[in-house]
Amino acid sequence: MADGQLVAAVRAALAGAADPARAPAMQAYMKSDMLFRGVPKPVRERALRPVLAERTLPSQSSWRATVQALWREAEYREERYAAIDLTGHRAYRAYQRVDTLDLYEEMITTGAWWDYVDEIASRRVGPLLAADPAAIRPVMLRWSRDGDLWRRRTSIICQLSFKAATDLDLLYACIDANLDDRDFFIRKAIGWALRQYAWTNPTEVRRFVTARGDALSPLSRREALKNIG
Repeated sequence: MADGQLVAAVRAALAGAADPARAPAMQAYMKSDMLFRGVPKPVRERALRPVLAERTLPSQSSWRATVQALWREAEYREERYAAIDLTGHRAYRAYQRVDTLDLYEEMITTGAWWDYVDEIASRRVGPLLAADPAAIRPVMLRWSRDGDLWRRRTSIICQLSFKAATDLDLLYACIDANLDDRDFFIRKAIGWALRQYAWTNPTEVRRFVTARGDALSPLSRREALKNIG
């Protein structure tokens, strides 16, 4: 079961840090139907740090249920950010296993916006892929062709931090599966993933961009080559 005391403490900390004057602009910027409390990320992290440190959840099932309660029952967007923060807290590193992927999948598909998805893709799904590629790689290949935009974006950007360890075959397969997609968030993801890898191997990224030619959208091409001289 979810730890109701921790959920309540998180909500109270966010309420205490709220700045109602900021909230409308934050909501408008994120194009969010869900309300904001007006708590920027640095303020949120400071407010939640003692709360998450003070009360350690006793089991994976309790951790999962508490994350889900914060996520599913959120009235303010910062409560969902707190759920993501809880998934990445150092006290629960042992729970970052293949059987956690379904939790992140729920958050990706129900969150369905870049502020949620990008953090989960690069900082939660990516490490799962690095730790167990045999299990996660086939899932990313499936997601790259999924009907859900945000699963596809996740498959493309999950390796953002991998540098020389990037699985290029996987990255290129996920990109190629989406070359015809005209959605901004997919085209931006393709360019972003290539731009990140270009810090490691600019020659290879230039080769890939040239090889794909006009199949690569102008946006993806521009983003991919942005930091290549």
